Amino acid sequence: MALSPGTKLGPYEVEAEIGRGGMGEVYRARDTRLDRTVALKVLPEHVASDAGLKQRFEREAKTISSLNHPHICTLHDIGRQDGTDFLVMEYLEGDTLAQRLERGRLPLERALQIALEIAEALDAAHRRGVVHRDVKPGNVMLSRSNAKLLDFGLAKLHDMGGEATKVLDDRVAKLGGHWAEATTEHDADEPARNQPLTTRGAILGTFQYMAPEQIEGHEADARSDIFGFGAMLYEMVTGKKTFDGRSQASLIGAILHSQPPAMSEFAPGVSRSIDRFVRRCLAKDPEERWQSVRDMLTQLRWLIEDRDGPERTTPAGWRAHALWPVAAGVIAVL
Repeated sequence: MALSPGTKLGPYEVEAEIGRGGMGEVYRARDTRLDRTVALKVLPEHVASDAGLKQRFEREAKTISSLNHPHICTLHDIGRQDGTDFLVMEYLEGDTLAQRLERGRLPLERALQIALEIAEALDAAHRRGVVHRDVKPGNVMLSRSNAKLLDFGLAKLHDMGGEATKVLDDRVAKLGGHWAEATTEHDADEPARNQPLTTRGAILGTFQYMAPEQIEGHEADARSDIFGFGAMLYEMVTGKKTFDGRSQASLIGAILHSQPPAMSEFAPGVSRSIDRFVRRCLAKDPEERWQSVRDMLTQLRWLIEDRDGPERTTPAGWRAHALWPVAAGVIAVL
């Protein structure tokens, strides 16, 4: 049941609903203590009564609490009131990347800048042992100043070792002791942190941006996030879905077996270097992708810097310029 304006959850007063999905309703609210606007993500009743879905909600809180990065949405608080669980998150004004793409493709420089910021967020998450598993335009918020990665509801926590896990648990405990206790108790019943997360026999995630190994039910790792990142960057630059199909079956077939057209077919001026970069992100075999976001970031930064070089405006001239040393050598020999 939707919360009406004026409803209070602890010190947070609901102002308006701003979104909803299978895992929760999101409201704009006011923190009456600090007089600031926040986003409340509330666990619906039908989810709260499902142990598996509630676990995902708790997992999201624990995951976000372990991350502190300018391009990841900040978790301020967690709470429970009258049987209602909720997360208190940073309120972000702007459109999601999905909403922006409804108006068409982005200028290449803007697309690369957003990609850089999201790659930096993924690198920070992966270094904390967190794989997002649902990288897609709907989980990226664009504000006037930057892009932020949202929704870690499907995230997977790798075994980071005792000390790292203790730090993570301590952060949750500082946010809310009663939730930390409930989460710790639930984790004891969980088979393993790094097992594929499924519910009712369905693969979790968004098919349009899922890596082949996720669709096939195999374990997702950092390279799965890289695949979703590549699909998202392709769409930003071209304005076209990386993979498409008239049915779920044909879409899955395209992801598993087809290659998308060259980006330059839809976005003139895209260099072969950028196209090769994205194609490596989208390799069907995880072993053929970038093996870490850190490696991918190095190449992405180089591509952005190279946009200021000769290839940006006159690729043919650049190639001719590159041949001058060879020509000079031939002339000298003659």
